[in-house]
Amino acid sequence: MLGSILFGHFGDRVGRKKMLVYSLLGMGLATVLVGVLPGYAAIGVAAPILLVALRVVQGFAVGGEWGGAVLIALEHAPARKRAFFASWPQAGVPAGIVLATGAFYLVQLLPEAQFQAWGWRLPFLASAALIAVGLYIRVRITESPEFARMQEEDARREHEQRIPIVDVLRAHKRPVVIGALSIAGGNTVFYLATVYLLAHGPRDLGFDRGLVLLMIMAAAAIDIVSMPLVALIADRIGRKQLLQIGAVIGVAIGVPMFALFQTGTPWGIFLAAFLALPIAHSFSSAVITSFIPGLFTTGVRYTGAGLAYQLSGIIASAPAPFVATYLYASTQSSLAVGAYLSAVSLVALAAISCAPRTPLDREVTPAAAKGAVVS
Repeated sequence: MLGSILFGHFGDRVGRKKMLVYSLLGMGLATVLVGVLPGYAAIGVAAPILLVALRVVQGFAVGGEWGGAVLIALEHAPARKRAFFASWPQAGVPAGIVLATGAFYLVQLLPEAQFQAWGWRLPFLASAALIAVGLYIRVRITESPEFARMQEEDARREHEQRIPIVDVLRAHKRPVVIGALSIAGGNTVFYLATVYLLAHGPRDLGFDRGLVLLMIMAAAAIDIVSMPLVALIADRIGRKQLLQIGAVIGVAIGVPMFALFQTGTPWGIFLAAFLALPIAHSFSSAVITSFIPGLFTTGVRYTGAGLAYQLSGIIASAPAPFVATYLYASTQSSLAVGAYLSAVSLVALAAISCAPRTPLDREVTPAAAKGAVVS
């Protein structure tokens, strides 16, 4: 969250592009350094201390990266394709799952001694190639047109000194809360599928870890494609309406998802992951990247959107695997875990329904869909 505040401040004052480049460099360098970090046997207690420090840098960078990537896509997009353009940075989430799980699946095939000695380092070092590609793309893009226009207006009012986080906390508290809660269902189902099920299957049900990993990876691969497709629908019918549909899906799949997973069959595990990722997750996360920023004005959009998104991570994403583990241990039943997902999705539905109509929403109207000019 601190990363979203700091990067958001300068993203709203200096520019989206610069902060996006800096956040990528911070994330990339920290990730590669993890891959070359000496072990405890070599440098003692300094090894875990340095590892924690690098993880803090990663967390700090990702706190600012989401807002920058989303706003660059959103604010460059044509009026009638806002959701579609903004969905692509979010599609990087399941893409990362596919790459990470695929890399882990391959290196864990190594003999245990080789994996412990050097094999675990390979995915971290290989990320340098992705960082180079990402940096090349981000350096070449231009600054957001909306931010450039705002800078021109600010230049005519040089006596005004904006502090975006102060403006957000003073005048945009309600949008922050609505934004954070609106994605709670999508975040919860994502972390239940990609973290909790991966541990729950082998640990509690005796499933083969490799099988669960492959089924989740297959569903995540479909999620990459389903996100922009769902966003196209949102551009036609409205972001708020589609998010409400997504929240209802989250309520409905709670029990069936875990019932399918408990069958232990490859198809059962895959269908559970399919309900969670390409269905429930994509109907939430594909649209949230254009919905949350739309709750804020241009001058505080980087700060406000990033703060809402990271707050949702704290209240929904991070606790989800721990809450699910506790519920299953207490009840020895997945019904309680399914009910938990349904309850969080109900909260998200209520928040989405309370969201005000924004200028971005007014772009998705029958007139706009036919090519009318939006003021």
